[in-house]
Amino acid sequence: MRMGSGLRTGWGRPTKQDAVAGFVTGLFSIPEGMAYASIGGFNPLLGLYSGMVPTTVGSLFSRTVLMTTTLTSAIALTSHSVLSQAGLRPDDPGNIAMLTVLVGVLMLLFGLLRMGSLMSFVSNAVMTGFTTGIAIQILAGVIEDATDYHTSYHNTIAKLGDALVHIGDWDAASTLVAAGTVACWFAVQAVRRLEPFAILIALVVASAVVAVLGSATGLDVREVGDIGAIPRSLPHPVMPDLSTAPELLTGAVAVALVALAQAAGIGAAVPNPDGSRTNVSADFAAQGVANIAGGLFRALPTGGSMSRTGVATSAGARTRWAGVYAGIVLAVLVLVAGPVAEHIPMPVIGGLIVVIAGELIVGRIGDIQLVSRTGRLPALAMLATFVATTQLPLQDAILLGAGLSLLLFCINAQRQARLRALEWDDSGRWRTTDVPPRIESGTVTVLHYEGVSMFAEIERLDESWPRLGQARHAVVIFHVRTLPDVPSSTMVKSLERRARQLADHDCRLMVVGLDPVLLQVFTRTGLVALLGEENVVTRTPVFFEALDRAYAEATAWVESGRRLADGTDDGGEYVR
Repeated sequence: MRMGSGLRTGWGRPTKQDAVAGFVTGLFSIPEGMAYASIGGFNPLLGLYSGMVPTTVGSLFSRTVLMTTTLTSAIALTSHSVLSQAGLRPDDPGNIAMLTVLVGVLMLLFGLLRMGSLMSFVSNAVMTGFTTGIAIQILAGVIEDATDYHTSYHNTIAKLGDALVHIGDWDAASTLVAAGTVACWFAVQAVRRLEPFAILIALVVASAVVAVLGSATGLDVREVGDIGAIPRSLPHPVMPDLSTAPELLTGAVAVALVALAQAAGIGAAVPNPDGSRTNVSADFAAQGVANIAGGLFRALPTGGSMSRTGVATSAGARTRWAGVYAGIVLAVLVLVAGPVAEHIPMPVIGGLIVVIAGELIVGRIGDIQLVSRTGRLPALAMLATFVATTQLPLQDAILLGAGLSLLLFCINAQRQARLRALEWDDSGRWRTTDVPPRIESGTVTVLHYEGVSMFAEIERLDESWPRLGQARHAVVIFHVRTLPDVPSSTMVKSLERRARQLADHDCRLMVVGLDPVLLQVFTRTGLVALLGEENVVTRTPVFFEALDRAYAEATAWVESGRRLADGTDDGGEYVR
């Protein structure tokens, strides 16, 4: 059974491995959820809530069955930036609920409209610059938690610079606790079996050591409870503040794009164990439903999390029930031991955030090198997105990145568009060759178009089209089998101009290889009437069959004209 654009309701049977994976993921969600909320400037408690309802609902409906829908660092940072730029308090439950629900509605709309393919237009160069910038933002945002040093700067680079200049003002105890947490993580990470649980173990061990030292030596550092209490209860329902929707709409689009871009690659990286196909658009819709439900229960905006999905798969997840269990386990842990989490030292969370940022940076080194070697334009797009991410509000940075991705696509498409000539060789095959500089009288010239038919390509098409000169009674066959179903109007105008020029010289333009949709477009625009129906040949299932037929007709027409000029033709069928 299906719902909407493919929300999956065939849930299968849970396994023991799913229960184990759900328990591990639920435990892991405590430090990571709190850390990500803290990164964004929110109460850490909201990070816990974001791993309950959204994770459970998202897992139920996602077509990528092992994908875990929850809060990520990029989403948290972008969400806080959106609320702040809109002049709304980031600690107001109604504002947060409205943003989360609005993000969910947009995600659901994207899914229902089957817009998953749009994520392919966000280039790797732009995503590399964005995620690297996010990692630097994370480091800048964790300075106070890790060192207890407060900087008055808001610019990301300025924050880091100010902190380094005033390193002598860092609180020694907080800094040592954060450094010890990082060292503990490295030690656990070195043990292969414990690697998936390194953050969880580092959290427990470092917090326990600080508690012991606090009792023995009076060590005093900030704790989670100093930011906000964690009640032993589930999140209470909250109504979104509908009056803030207009101010949040543009920002919600940016948050949705960030979340969807992060999640889009999970389907390819984590295939379904049962062999069923993933569907990016259906995953969009599932995340939308998860956010709508989560927004009503105090969750921040969420999306597919690669780190949390990795934890689940490493722990043996086999079905979507692993994610369902993860949300339930987290809720039970908060109910049973919520107040205990208040005693987690903030420098410990700060150290874990440093680890997370470091992993993001290290994980992108290969992509940074790849983009840098690809070419100047991708490298510039990556650098521009990185600078925008560290200097501008994140919602502006992701929208700028999306625009840069589209610009790169258009430039590359324009560069790759070209004409090639096709020649019939002695072995009975078509082979490509350079376009001749001019059209000769009494010849058949076959041109093959390679491109996506955007208006920017027409200049290149005009430059490479052979000159007509004084040619008479020649045929140009324009092969368009690879042309998109709906070409640009500029392309149609260019063909109209060529057809008139050729007709003035008693020559023909034949357009070959059209599919039915493209034929309708050419008919509606009047191009078929201008060319003449005999000069428009639709494609067949056999590749080049339409071209073979058109070439035979064009050759016979040219030969008939030659015989007529010699006075040896009796007015056959190919003479117009």
